Amino acid sequence: MLESWNPTIAGDAGPKYLAIVKALADDIRAGRLPPGVRLPPQRALAKHLNVDLTTVTRAFNEARRTGLIDATAGRGSFVRGSTPPAEMRRPDPSGSVDFSMNMPPQPVAARLAERMEAGLSRLAGSSVFLDRMQYQDSAGNLADRAAAAQWLGQRLGPLPVQRVLVGGGAQVVLAAVLAAILKPGDTLCVPALTYPGLRMAAERRGARLVPVACDEDGLDSDAFLECCKAERPSALYLVPTLDNPTTATLPTTRRERIAEVARAHGVAIIEDDAYGALPPDAPAPIAAMAGDITWHIATLSKCVSPGLRIAYVAVPGTNEAVRLAAELRAINMMASPLTAALASQWIAEGELDVVIAAIRQENGRRQAVARETLRGLDVRAHSSGHHLWLRLPEPWRRGEFGAHARQLGLSVILSDAFAVGPAPEAIRVSLGAAPDAETLRYGLSLLATLLTHPPGAISTVV
Repeated sequence: MLESWNPTIAGDAGPKYLAIVKALADDIRAGRLPPGVRLPPQRALAKHLNVDLTTVTRAFNEARRTGLIDATAGRGSFVRGSTPPAEMRRPDPSGSVDFSMNMPPQPVAARLAERMEAGLSRLAGSSVFLDRMQYQDSAGNLADRAAAAQWLGQRLGPLPVQRVLVGGGAQVVLAAVLAAILKPGDTLCVPALTYPGLRMAAERRGARLVPVACDEDGLDSDAFLECCKAERPSALYLVPTLDNPTTATLPTTRRERIAEVARAHGVAIIEDDAYGALPPDAPAPIAAMAGDITWHIATLSKCVSPGLRIAYVAVPGTNEAVRLAAELRAINMMASPLTAALASQWIAEGELDVVIAAIRQENGRRQAVARETLRGLDVRAHSSGHHLWLRLPEPWRRGEFGAHARQLGLSVILSDAFAVGPAPEAIRVSLGAAPDAETLRYGLSLLATLLTHPPGAISTVV
């Protein structure tokens, strides 16, 4: 181990963590830090430089990300075995990591760009291409509805095409469904922590949101029953699999009980199954057991790519399909015919399931990084999902934590965005936007360092 490394950063302009990285790179190139040498502990270096520990942690993570050093848990940080060239890529001056946008990762194994290029080329050369480029039915082209019925049928069972519609993304479909089943002033039951996009659409519709208590398995069916008795709701909204934000998945018995309560009280169910295709062992959707009262929405944005703005809807019957088609026409006219055709082609050729499998595997790898890096913290997650729910340790409070995180270049979503009522001291951390595992580990390690130190020990100057 190197007995001492005493860099000077006092005269450097800019963020202190980048000054540490620059001093490290300069000393490696000059031979003052030979390959393989172990660097001093981060706490010792922070004390020498009179900076916050998170500043040194951020510097070491950036040095590792740019190839200057290697790190092994329990052993420390070591200068890499080959001297870095002078033209080595400079550290990202922003140092930012986006944990806020809940999107699927885009792994190399999915070959998304290659598949898209090949798929669009085949579509452009097909005899129906020009027809596809015209206005389509607001419920979706018949061929696309048939493809949607085939894909949804893997989890819902056989579906008649007349009960399946194609929309331009889940947000559009949610707004249309609310317009089709709710009048202004109607009551909509929602989980106490619920998807912000649904809240926004419901508020614009003039619906009255009533929170329903949840536990570690998701929506509490007994609490839902009490809500039905007291509030006489028109509909219930929920995300049954990999809930956003809590990651909870409703067990089959509770899905059955919720459907039973909804049927007994005349409540429509809006089942937002955005993540249902990701876990290989997910319970059957509520629509599979209560399709006559359930509006089932499955988007490709959360299991393939947000750029593929396609969502499929299975509605209770043909009358509901007509009503929903009218609302979709008023809101968005139609889904993009080209992306709808591409998705249909991928379904027919089995490509869609291959892409989803690759994303599922990448999610598993990223969740493993999160488990390792956030060990000891109160985290809820699922290996197939691309977000996690993290309760803040004492004495952190979410507002103060959010401010510190932003100063470290980390963007997370505070629980306030989801709460219908009092918000817990928690954050949602989304793992999909990080471009690679190193960036993900870098951001999570900063997050862990911040969480494991009380607010008073964290300097706001990094």
